[in-house]
Formats: sequence, C-alpha cells, structure tokens
Amino acid sequence: MTDTVSTPAVRAHEAASPTLGGPGLFTVLLAAALPLVDFFIVNVALPTIGADLAAGEAVLELVVAGYGVAYAVLLVLGGRLGDLFGRRRLFLGGMAAFGLTSLACGLAPGAWTLVAARVAQGASAAAMLPQVLATVQAATSGARRAKAMSLYGATAGLAMVAGQILGGVLVAADLAGTGWRAIFLVNVPVVVLGLVMGVRFVPETRSQHPEPVDGPGTVLLAASLLTLLAPLTEGRAAGWPLWTWLSLAAFPFAAAAFYAVERRADRLGRTPLVPPSLFRLASLRRGLVLMLPFSIGFSGFMFVIALALQQGAGLGPVPAGLALAPMAVVFLFVSLAGPRLIARHGTRVVAAGAAVQAVGVLLIVLAVWRDWPHLDVASLLPGTAVAGAGQALQLPNIMRIVMSEMPAARAGVGSGVMVTTQQSALALGVATLGTLFLALVPHFGMRDALLTTLFVQLAGVVLTGLLSLRLPRTVG
Repeated sequence: MTDTVSTPAVRAHEAASPTLGGPGLFTVLLAAALPLVDFFIVNVALPTIGADLAAGEAVLELVVAGYGVAYAVLLVLGGRLGDLFGRRRLFLGGMAAFGLTSLACGLAPGAWTLVAARVAQGASAAAMLPQVLATVQAATSGARRAKAMSLYGATAGLAMVAGQILGGVLVAADLAGTGWRAIFLVNVPVVVLGLVMGVRFVPETRSQHPEPVDGPGTVLLAASLLTLLAPLTEGRAAGWPLWTWLSLAAFPFAAAAFYAVERRADRLGRTPLVPPSLFRLASLRRGLVLMLPFSIGFSGFMFVIALALQQGAGLGPVPAGLALAPMAVVFLFVSLAGPRLIARHGTRVVAAGAAVQAVGVLLIVLAVWRDWPHLDVASLLPGTAVAGAGQALQLPNIMRIVMSEMPAARAGVGSGVMVTTQQSALALGVATLGTLFLALVPHFGMRDALLTTLFVQLAGVVLTGLLSLRLPRTVG
C-alpha cells in the first residue's frame, strides 16, 4: 500500500525537485564524451603534429601527458566545487573553458604553446565532467537513473574508441588546410551547441549541505597523482632522468600523507576532499578496484594498436582508425542491452563480459600472429568485434555499480572519485603498456612486441573478471 505515501505535500516536493529530461540528458552525455574523445584523438595525430611543429618525442609525450595529468589531478576538486557553487554553473563554465582551450590548441603556433593549451584544456574538462554524473544522480531516480547511468557508461566507452577513429579521419581529411589542428577545432561548434542546450535543458542542482574546499587534501592529492603519473608518462621519452626516479620514490609518501590527512578530517567531522567513509560502500570500493585493470588495459591497447598499425603494418591514419570501427559499433549496440541484462542476471554480467573480452583479445593475437604485417579491418574484425562486446558488458555496468549507493548529497565528490580513478588508470595504461611495447620493439621486433603486450592486457582482463566475482550480486 505504497500509494498512501503519495500525499499532496510529497507530490509538491517531487514537482519542485530538479528533473533531467531527454534533451538535458543528451546535453550532459555530449559533454561526457568530449574529454574522453580528446584524450584518445591525438594518438594517431602525434606523428603529424611532430612533423609540423618540429617537436621531439618528449614534447609530444607532454601533449598527451599534460592533458591527462591536469585532468586527473583536478577532477575531485571539480566535483567538490560543483557541490558548493552549483553543478549547472560549473558545467556551463567548464564547457565554455573547454571550447576556448580547444580553440587555443587548434591555433597553437608552436609545440610548447600546444602543451600549455592542453594542460588548460585538461583543467577545463575537470571542471565540466564531474557535474555530469552528479547531475544524473541528483536529478533522476529509479529506472530513469539506471538507464541514464548505463547510457553514460556506453557513451564513455564509445567516446574512447570513436576518438581514435575520428582523429585519423580528421588528420587525413585536412579540412580547409587545417591538418592536425582540426582534431581540436572540431570541439568548438560542439561546445557552442552544448552551451545553448545546457542553458535551456540542464537543471541546477547542488548539495543541500555544501562542503568547503579541503585545501590540504587538494594539494596532497595533486602531489600524489603528479608524482606517479608525470614520471610514468614522460619518463621513457625523456630517457628516465633522475627526477623521474625521485618522483616515483616520493609517490608512496605523498599518498600516505593524503590518506592520513583525509582520515583525520573525516574522524573530526570536517569535510575532506575524498572522505574515507565513502569507501565503506562496498559497491564503490569494489567497483573502483575493477575500474583500474579495465581502464589500464583499454587505454594501453588503444595507444599500442595505433602505433603498431601505422609504424609496423604501414597503415595510414584513416585505415588505422577504421580498423577499430567494429569495436565501436558492437560496443554501442551491446551496451544498450546492459540495463536489461544486469536486471536479469545481476553483476555476473561483468564477469561474462571479461570472458567475452578475453576471447576477443585472443582472436586479435591470432590475427597478428597469422597475418602480420598485412593487418587490416577484415583480419582484425573478429577480434575487435568480440572484444568490443565484452567491453560493453563491463564498462557501463562497472560505472553504474560504483555510483549505485552514492547519496545524492555526495554525488559530486563520488563522481569525481570515480572519474579520477578512471582517468588515472587511462594515463597509467598508456604509460605502462605503451612503455613496455616501445621498449620491446628494438629487441624483438614490432610483431612480437605487440603480441607480448596483448598477452599482458589479457592478464588484466582475467584479473578484472576474477575481481568482479566479489561484487554485490545485485545493483541498486
């Protein structure tokens, strides 16, 4: 007899609550795609950027790392600021800044100007993206929230693959003589559309009890991520100078200091940047553990396959990008079935996805071993399609699981923690699997280096599947 609860006062409160409709959901998902597209879109464009701007390998690494590190370091702070000042306000401001910094990237006269613009672009993305999940959490409920979270996960996965495909197409198209600059300039009209729709359709939400910014926590989190990500992403190209080893040695101390400060603030009833009490939520804690090997393998594969197809198999930017098109198409369609599958079978869908992805990676291994260096869309199609299906059964559902028990009042910080974990893992994937691949090439050749890296990714897929068995069986 739940109908008796629906009193006029309750109905009035529900009517006054912010609601995210279809156009608003489209707008925030469009914004969610932009930062991930821009993380991957440069993979196939780096050789062209280097030739045009006379940039060495170390500087080109900074074009990737500058964006990724700034993005990862500031994400949690972006979520906290949205809780404090209003998520719609931060969303629109971050999106406008993302458009302006994309324009600056596209017009950069030199390599170091491009690096600076990319750092600013990453910071803009960190202000915009946490507001997406926080708005979904605060302005939807029940089945609509489950559908929105699944669509968010589908958008994230599709954006990562589509970014690489789009990069190849735009570089080869050389629109109006812009060459590689089009990969950044294309963001500008998309941002204008997003701003117009955001003003009209995205509701304002904020925490009912906004928490002030945690200064010490912010500084220590930034130090922790910088001391880990900066040397790993820049170390190989720079020749592993002394600062990289000193930075890695400092990482555990910075991380321990961050945890100690946050735990103390939480115990004293203050407002830490990342409240350790959040990790009492089993869904968040275990979901984040799953996010690490999945995202490391995903980004590492995308980076390595772009290099192998262009430098080893001799494909141009467009064929190298289109070789992943089956992965993107299958990911899109399979991810749409995620809400129904997880409602029927629970979180075992994630384990099944890992098993399917493992089969896909093995099919890619077979294609590389059999057809190298004559790889193309046709030879890679079985593996990329099956791997895409497996990824689609994992990523959207992992994201939904992480946020499933998150209180609406902490939606901003919760989404910031999740996306920071994902972004840090994406950067680690490029740094670790990319470094492994490039270190093996001179000794074993391109094919065997690629095969070895694929087997390492396969181990990560197996680990993801085993860890998923510890998830709560059902999702709220």
